[in-house]
Amino acid sequence: MSREGAPTTQTPVDGSGLRVVIVAGTWHDTITDGLIAGAQRTLDAAGAAHSLVRVPGSFELAVAAQAAFAGGADAVVALGVIIRGGTPHFEYVSAATTDGLTRVALDAGRPVGFGVLTLDDEQQGLERAGLEGSKEDKGAEAADAALRTARVIAELRG
Repeated sequence: MSREGAPTTQTPVDGSGLRVVIVAGTWHDTITDGLIAGAQRTLDAAGAAHSLVRVPGSFELAVAAQAAFAGGADAVVALGVIIRGGTPHFEYVSAATTDGLTRVALDAGRPVGFGVLTLDDEQQGLERAGLEGSKEDKGAEAADAALRTARVIAELRG
């Protein structure tokens, strides 16, 4: 796990007036619930309006994000957990999820905060889930990225 190069100081982001939808998978509840809590804390602190939608797994995040944008969301925070197993399934789901979310963001011209953990084992997820004792809070980071990017896009569009 590397935090090398991560921003050390950032000004707080103002999320007021932004509507954000968190889309989260249902696999690996403890990790996913930690990611959701981190995203919600960040969005609350920024003053962004937000809602939560659960989907069966990470593969379904892209279509839910697409629907959120069709429903008027300014940003989406996509949260999921994919743990490597003994078959190529991990690579297929990881690639499809990443590619799908990228496509949705580009097609919509709106940000998707990427909080999908692709892991070798459950312990790596627990270390990144923003739980007590975790080293990182990837849910919070994904929400912050979505908010900051939404503000940049708004500024660029004038």
